[in-house]
Amino acid sequence: MNSIMKAMDVHTWSRPEQVLVRHLHLDLDVRFDRKVLEGSVRLDIERTVGDELILDTRDLTIHGVDGAAGWELGEQDRILGAPLKIRLQGDGPVTVRYATSPAASGLQWLDPPQTAGKRHPFLYTQSQAIHARSWIPLQDTPGVRVTFTAEIRVPEGLRAVMGAAMGGGGRFEMPQAVPSYLIALAAGDLGFRELGPRSGVYAEPSVVDATIPPRAPGRRGAEAPGS
Repeated sequence: MNSIMKAMDVHTWSRPEQVLVRHLHLDLDVRFDRKVLEGSVRLDIERTVGDELILDTRDLTIHGVDGAAGWELGEQDRILGAPLKIRLQGDGPVTVRYATSPAASGLQWLDPPQTAGKRHPFLYTQSQAIHARSWIPLQDTPGVRVTFTAEIRVPEGLRAVMGAAMGGGGRFEMPQAVPSYLIALAAGDLGFRELGPRSGVYAEPSVVDATIPPRAPGRRGAEAPGS
């Protein structure tokens, strides 16, 4: 585990020096009608000492934990949320089934009148600094970095995007280990415009073209005048 968490982070309940989360797999439905995310997260772990995995949560409804000997949700703190204490029964992954609160601090829900197109709702996340715990039970500290994959389902006609490589059917993959505050999700009526071979812009269709800067004549990569 190298030198992870040499100093204790006072803003997390987790104890990654004892049990460390290495990878997350999110399987979530975006429920615009109730303004919640609902589904599960599978956590791949690395045990050093002890048999208890502690995760950060805030205002989450925990439906159950699979692959564990037992679990307990601790008392809620106004700032830190509540610790989810999971008694491990081996070195395998554990899966937490849960739902977020409509008032989750890391989820911003926009009704159609608040959007540019005025027709569809919109969702975006803000996990920094310690708001990831309000939509994912995890070790919410910059001292822990994880890879992640995700399957995100949205209503027909809408699209989900994440800060990760996009596959088909709402699947995403982040092979580089990132801190929890960089895990990001957005969902709504989104269009795409390519900026280059490795970059592009997602925005509502009515404004997506305005996000593309015009190319100045003679700029490298642009056509020269008269060509």
